[in-house]
Amino acid sequence: MEPNLVNSSLVEDFKRGMLQGRKSIPPKYFYDDVGSRLFDQICDLPEYYPTRIESGLLKNISTELIDFVKPDCLTELGSGASRKTEHLLDACNRSNHGLLYEPVDVCEEMLNWSSDNLQKKYDWLSVEPILADYTKEVKWKVDDNRRRLFIFLGGTIGNFDANLALQFLKKLKNDMGLDDYLLIGADRVKRPDLLHAAYNDKAGYTAEFNLNVLSVFNRQLKTKFVKDNFFHYAFYNPIESQIEMHLVSSGEQCVEVSTLNEKVYFNQGESILTEISRKFTRKSFEKLLKKAGFEVDKHFESDQLKFSLVLAHPTAR
Repeated sequence: MEPNLVNSSLVEDFKRGMLQGRKSIPPKYFYDDVGSRLFDQICDLPEYYPTRIESGLLKNISTELIDFVKPDCLTELGSGASRKTEHLLDACNRSNHGLLYEPVDVCEEMLNWSSDNLQKKYDWLSVEPILADYTKEVKWKVDDNRRRLFIFLGGTIGNFDANLALQFLKKLKNDMGLDDYLLIGADRVKRPDLLHAAYNDKAGYTAEFNLNVLSVFNRQLKTKFVKDNFFHYAFYNPIESQIEMHLVSSGEQCVEVSTLNEKVYFNQGESILTEISRKFTRKSFEKLLKKAGFEVDKHFESDQLKFSLVLAHPTAR
């Protein structure tokens, strides 16, 4: 039986991914205070189309979406700065539809900042921030019969491989009530040059964001990684339809891991796989949701640089 990779800690993930076989680490460890702010800057870059395209699509469909679902609560997984979510809150404001907002994120600083910002902008809005890793068990602060609209944006589902994506969605479905809905975003297959540029920006923010995970290791596991000994490398793998992001060792080196009393050895050119970002066709994305136990209510697509937002509900109603 395969280990449950969704429920895991940094120590477990580091042991599994860095001390045996091909080196890798889940991308959730990017998002400390520094990483969260860097990603917010990446979202404004001209090369990084996903945020811009998804935000525009969400703005266009927000009124239709709120009128259709009529949620009592918006529960956002991986909320970050909650910038795109404001389109939904604006739609609620226009229709005088009050609700509760539950942002779930691993970065306490970003969570507190975005919650305060939203409460100042929308004086009618109740915000209950939840500091948690949404891939693990999350205890909702408000546990009642409210109709929740779960939000999972940014194409983040693409950061899971096929097996983990299915496992995650099945777990989420089991956490949902019969009247709840899921709004989920997914990036679509497109020209490799556009994908390559999005993860190799000229300003170097993505490289800095990638390398920052080494600082997370140094701080939390007392490792002795030297950033200058690694470089950022990202490319599109057309066979797997995914971006792969790596940290490549510039030479032979040995890194001490004091917390684990271990050492990690690198050959020149050996890499740590830090993130995948899978790209979907409309058919493959709907197939994934159906296999996880969801029924698609609405599938919204952007006109350019294809991106999908799908509204779905658990099939066992």
